[in-house]
Amino acid sequence: MDTNFELLTSIYQNCQTAIQSIENIESATESEELRTELREEKARYQDFANKCIANNTEDKKLPDNNFFEKAKLWTSIKMTTLTNKSTRHIAEMMLLGSVMGTLQCYKDLADYKEADAKYIGLCEELLALEEKHFNSLKEFLKSNI
Repeated sequence: MDTNFELLTSIYQNCQTAIQSIENIESATESEELRTELREEKARYQDFANKCIANNTEDKKLPDNNFFEKAKLWTSIKMTTLTNKSTRHIAEMMLLGSVMGTLQCYKDLADYKEADAKYIGLCEELLALEEKHFNSLKEFLKSNI
């Protein structure tokens, strides 16, 4: 498989995981301020996923996360918010997701060093976005709601 396509696929799937997480958790969010933050993050991830699609030079569609990964994520979020829908708890869950996305970016940068600079740049851009979201979300940990 082409290194550039593999890296682009990983970046795209990273965005898709974030989008699905936000979609799954948004309705459980009681804080309008946090819900607004999540919607803005979702829009940024969607824009980034679209950027991945636009940068795909292969004749193949970028693969989405598989059904089992989606089901596992959905179940995990629903079970975790069943008993605790506090702003702090939801922010903590989303922060953990941002950390996982950040870690994936670091691994991708190490694993795909030979990829074209354009794709390395996309990964670095997603890493910066993950860090921005992390910094925004950590403010919600101060909430007692």
